[in-house]
Amino acid sequence: MKPKVFVILSIICRFAAAGPGVYLLVDPVDHSECPTWDWRNNLLYFVNIHAGEIYRYHYDTEEAEVIKLNGEVAPVIPSKSDPNLLIAGLNRSVVAVEWNQTSSSDTRILTTLSSQFPTSRVNDGKADKQGRLWIGTMGHEDSSGLTPNQGVLYQVTCPTLNSPLVEIAPVNISNGMAWNKANDKLYYIDTPTRQVVEYAYDDKSGTISNKRVAFDMRNYSDRLAGNPDGMTIDEDDNLWMALYGGGAVIKVNPTTGQLLQIVAIPAEDVTSVMWGGPNLDVLFVTTSRYSLSEEDRKKQPAAGAVFGVVGLYTRGMRMNAVDLLESIDDQSCGSTRS
Repeated sequence: MKPKVFVILSIICRFAAAGPGVYLLVDPVDHSECPTWDWRNNLLYFVNIHAGEIYRYHYDTEEAEVIKLNGEVAPVIPSKSDPNLLIAGLNRSVVAVEWNQTSSSDTRILTTLSSQFPTSRVNDGKADKQGRLWIGTMGHEDSSGLTPNQGVLYQVTCPTLNSPLVEIAPVNISNGMAWNKANDKLYYIDTPTRQVVEYAYDDKSGTISNKRVAFDMRNYSDRLAGNPDGMTIDEDDNLWMALYGGGAVIKVNPTTGQLLQIVAIPAEDVTSVMWGGPNLDVLFVTTSRYSLSEEDRKKQPAAGAVFGVVGLYTRGMRMNAVDLLESIDDQSCGSTRS
């Protein structure tokens, strides 16, 4: 039985229905992000970015394990070849992480990105159906603000490992990505723009073209606060995105640009979303307390937690795994092991 069920507000634009249920899945950390569902083993991975931690939550037993890397870590994606081999972003590098049976790990640097922006870091990423890694960076951010136009979205494959392909640049904060069910469209978020853009996507070549705005939060400024962060898609090709500073997850139709649903989350800074569970009908939601004042942390005791949302009357699709290495010792790609 899942504990700590929250009563939430659900606004459904087209019709009235009973609201979904939100429950606390994993207790708060500083900045939970990048949830990833490994359907092969019923495992939920997520990161605590600034602490350099990768968490592995066993859905069947409700137990969580953690390993710590040396730096800021995001995202984390299982490998196609080995469920214990993860591909992650670490500072500005792409690394392979082998999760051993005792919550320890081996780490190998595969490539380092954005040498022209040494203070930038990796922020988010996903794999496409062919196992290519799409991974994006963001400029340096501190209390004085974000360094703009120092983010890049890269495509990383074994042949391009030493010189990853630049797909979109410059951006500010490379963030949420999702492919539609037909796999011919890529949706992408550069957070400060408050937009989701759509690209025509060629799965065979891995190329994108024909950019258009699919959703613009500024059209709903009277109803939506914050900025779009992580994103996923359901089997009906509707997008679900986290609102950082907005205390909610929203569902939108990217074809019409219509806001369909608002699901309130008991944390102001909602960071990302991902479908999971045995039937892919649980929406996992990560949140942060990193930027909250002490007073706000007291008002939002669950900030930083990972939540599950049920009763959304749709489901997601299996998340793609990265196809870069057969094992951490595979020398056909990459360089340094630590």
